[in-house]
Amino acid sequence: MDTQHHNALTHALAELPGPLPPSGVIHVAIPHSRRFTIVGNHLAQHAELSLVAIGIGVHIQSLPTGSKVGIKALAARFTEGETTIASALRELEAHGYLNRNRVRLANGRMVTRTVFCNQPGAVERTGAEVVAPVVPVPEVAPVVPEQAPVPPPAPEPTPVPEESRPPVRVPSRTAPKPPRRPLPQPRELTPDLRQTASALLADLRSHAKGLVLSEDDVEELVPGVAAWLERDVRPDTIRHALTADLPQPTKHPAKIVKHRLTVHLPPPLPDAQELARVRRTVVIPLQNCDRCDRAFRSREPGHCRGCRSEPAATAA
Repeated sequence: MDTQHHNALTHALAELPGPLPPSGVIHVAIPHSRRFTIVGNHLAQHAELSLVAIGIGVHIQSLPTGSKVGIKALAARFTEGETTIASALRELEAHGYLNRNRVRLANGRMVTRTVFCNQPGAVERTGAEVVAPVVPVPEVAPVVPEQAPVPPPAPEPTPVPEESRPPVRVPSRTAPKPPRRPLPQPRELTPDLRQTASALLADLRSHAKGLVLSEDDVEELVPGVAAWLERDVRPDTIRHALTADLPQPTKHPAKIVKHRLTVHLPPPLPDAQELARVRRTVVIPLQNCDRCDRAFRSREPGHCRGCRSEPAATAA
């Protein structure tokens, strides 16, 4: 089977017009007759979308109307995790390909309506034509009894002029994401803090093979580690926070370290006065009853409640 495939591919390359390029991809384009989707190069070659976002966008565009394209549905279909898929969907939303909003149905139920636009730039221009999605209907031959009268064909509907057509409402783009939090900074970046933070960052690859940082990355991330050290966090604790439960494969190690240094920054340790306020809680000690030796809480030794009420009950 491999030999036949190789021979067929060699024959197809021989029929290509003109000389073949010395390097790079060579396209063998065979026209599709069924089951194909037209995808614009603005999506397939998008300069700002990740490869996962481009792939999910092409996949959603190839699905029929009504298909489930939520995070869990896509995670069950592909090997990428829910976090990666959610990030790719946010990329498509930010560039206008995807729109998700909550709407209320006639029965009062709230649902998420997902709209995918194959040409976001064309929607913004006036006069763009929006084609209604075609819902496939199974072809079933009608059962006509013998000698049954054939009904006359229905008259064709009168075309409505474009001036009287209702305008097509296109959902607006989602609001821009809030800016990311900056890398934490120490109150004073002393030479000792800089040296310790730089050594800790450079040594991360000894504990996690995916965290290989360049010299520029280490220089940029030194203030974040110094802020942790300034808050009396031990170096082994910082190392564990940066290397535990890393995604596999580990892509963009500098971004991962910066995110964890920013999001997981612990608060400063409380001083002695703040701890003293916590220890001011009054605790009544336990005492042993002088009569029955039962334990009870009281500031002074003596009798428990049962022994104190027993003489009164006897007198009564």
